[in-house]
Amino acid sequence: MSSDLEADRLVAEALKTSDPRLLFSAFLVLSRNAGARDLLPLVEKMAGFASQEPFLHHVLTGVALSRTGSLDGAAHLERALEIFDSLGLHDDPLYLECAIFATLTLIRPHEARLKYAVHVDRLTFDPAARARLLAMIGLGDAWAGNLVRGQAEMLEARDLAVRAGRPDVQAEVTSWLIKCEALRGDLKSAAAHLAEARRLAARNGSEWVAGLIVEGSATLHLAQGDYEAWVAMLELMVAGGMGVDSGLTFEYRWELATHHALHDDPAAAAALLADVPPAPVHLPGGPAMAAWRTWIGRPDDERAMHEFEAALPELVQPAERLPRARMAWLLGVQHGRAGLRAPAVRLLEAACAGYAAIGAGGLLALAEADLTRVNGGRPAYTLPPALAAKPGEAALTGAEIRVAVAVADGLSNKEAAERLFVSVKTVEFHLGNIFRKLDVRNRTELARRRDRLG
Repeated sequence: MSSDLEADRLVAEALKTSDPRLLFSAFLVLSRNAGARDLLPLVEKMAGFASQEPFLHHVLTGVALSRTGSLDGAAHLERALEIFDSLGLHDDPLYLECAIFATLTLIRPHEARLKYAVHVDRLTFDPAARARLLAMIGLGDAWAGNLVRGQAEMLEARDLAVRAGRPDVQAEVTSWLIKCEALRGDLKSAAAHLAEARRLAARNGSEWVAGLIVEGSATLHLAQGDYEAWVAMLELMVAGGMGVDSGLTFEYRWELATHHALHDDPAAAAALLADVPPAPVHLPGGPAMAAWRTWIGRPDDERAMHEFEAALPELVQPAERLPRARMAWLLGVQHGRAGLRAPAVRLLEAACAGYAAIGAGGLLALAEADLTRVNGGRPAYTLPPALAAKPGEAALTGAEIRVAVAVADGLSNKEAAERLFVSVKTVEFHLGNIFRKLDVRNRTELARRRDRLG
């Protein structure tokens, strides 16, 4: 059955129900498979339950409107969260999922774990529902600048979705993993999950996941250093107005305009910014967007560069850790091109520190390469040699490296599981592979090789 027919069927069934919870359950399925326009008929239907289920009414309406780019969506979501807190709805699994959904849609990812993880841990869910909740909390972690924890959580959620036989949930979390793993530098895993997400999206006919795949693919191209492909993806995303949900619509456009400005095509840069309203300050990176825009128009102007740099300390929200590092990186490279070595080194060091702090190893490697060029080819750091597996064994996977580092740091299996947000059995499984691959007999021998684990 085609995606359009399936969406029509779900909408038709939902519109017949007199149970707002069933209506909302249909909405949750559609939200993982359909486009924003397919959600709008449900908004009108849910309005009839506004007095009976005001919380669900405001969540559904707020999410649907937000996905269409309407500014009215935020007010509904804020009201929904007020109702959730005032009525103490934390013990209802459906309401809990809705609250996390609303919080992420409001672009407050740092609140997902802080407010809701404890309730997810103590409630009993079916595997598919738990997968969805863990995926959203993991997304919040990664989005808020903790890529290590977010990646671990989303991998666990993906495995749960597979075991639950829910390809729609699997598709969504896998599409989120593409970007997270690319940022982390796990490029093989990101590429594998890109292929998996494409297959799943085609199987489910998911317009929503297809859009997430495009955004993840762009990040993967960037992390691979394939700037030509990355620019092509930026053009696709800007043309399609992508990034509404994450607040990245303006950032994508500014990135593309910056590329043109720095590659001697000021007309193309100006065309991208013409008649575009100022970026809202509340969006991630918003406080620096005006200065960035001015600099795009005058990329060689030292005053414009200085004003852009001066705006970076205003980016203090968790979701701004990644854009702040990126902006410092762009400015550092341009200072280097202008022969201004001291500010170039300062900005590139800030970018490297920012990427290191959030676990963005993929972009850190690229920023370090630019720092090395500014330093005249002298590497800024000397890294220890990678730890090799014994002959005949495959190299450690990213998950195995994370477990190896935690155990080598002296953590017990339980403590390592808590750090990485996986089960103790998962740690034990990886540890067995680690001992075999590295030909070490115990934790003490592994600890002696800690400095080569990365």
